[in-house]
Amino acid sequence: MGRIAGRVAIVTGGGRGLGRTHALALARGGARVVVNDLGSALDGEGQDLGPAESVCEEIRALGGDAVASHHNVADWDEAEALVRLAIESFDGLDVLVNNAGILRDRAFANMSEAEWDAVIAVHLKGHAAPSHHAFVYWREAAKGGSPRQASIVHTTSSSGLCGNFGQANYGAAKMGIVGLMKVLAIEGAKYGVRSNAISPSARTRMTTVQAGAEDVLSEPAPGEFDPFAPRHISTLVAWLAEAACPATGQVFHAAGRRIRVLDAPVIVHEAHSADDWTPGAIDAAVRNHLVTPLDAWNLIR
Repeated sequence: MGRIAGRVAIVTGGGRGLGRTHALALARGGARVVVNDLGSALDGEGQDLGPAESVCEEIRALGGDAVASHHNVADWDEAEALVRLAIESFDGLDVLVNNAGILRDRAFANMSEAEWDAVIAVHLKGHAAPSHHAFVYWREAAKGGSPRQASIVHTTSSSGLCGNFGQANYGAAKMGIVGLMKVLAIEGAKYGVRSNAISPSARTRMTTVQAGAEDVLSEPAPGEFDPFAPRHISTLVAWLAEAACPATGQVFHAAGRRIRVLDAPVIVHEAHSADDWTPGAIDAAVRNHLVTPLDAWNLIR
């Protein structure tokens, strides 16, 4: 049993990839886990009950407790049912890991309304809906004199923090998640609720379809260190799930054995004028201090 023994956690998108390793890491630490996954394809289409059930079987084989959920986290009522399942199954809820996501990449000029809406729904609303219902539960627990020392772990991305070609929908959702995380950290403080976001770099079915991924994310030779193994990210999630974890309102970029605490926005230059600004004066004052998307990427990598 570990530092999160007895904690109750929900992991959305927990049937595959990072979600699976998050669920297993939490279980190894002693948490009881609700593994939520629709089992959809990468674009969000279809449904397969197998992945969530399979991860629950893995957790039980470790001697842990787990239940499967096939609720759609982008649906407000189904997200409520998911939270209720955790509370009824394990007599409470302490940790919500918002991990579920899909991809519908396309250059913005070619992107359809349906492609925009689907990604925003699963990522941004799929974070907001479970968080809302968990938040209500934690608020009532705190008001009743029994705060849960709760933790929400959100999943952002360097595509949101820095931008990435063909991912306007995904990047917008992921940056919106940072805003959501920040607000929940502020509003949750008086109820004992912490809220943080992780930006992971790991080998998953979502990242391996990106252009050039076969070179950057290739698996190492047997016995070599794997900097993109999902388990590295899940250790950070397990720490954020601890009741005594001090972090809230933070963005962490994690890759392999490196964790960076990010601060955004950061002032890179400040200009002053003795007179009211003119367009020409602004141009002269800021032209040589503008941050390009490549500069932003280099700060993360």
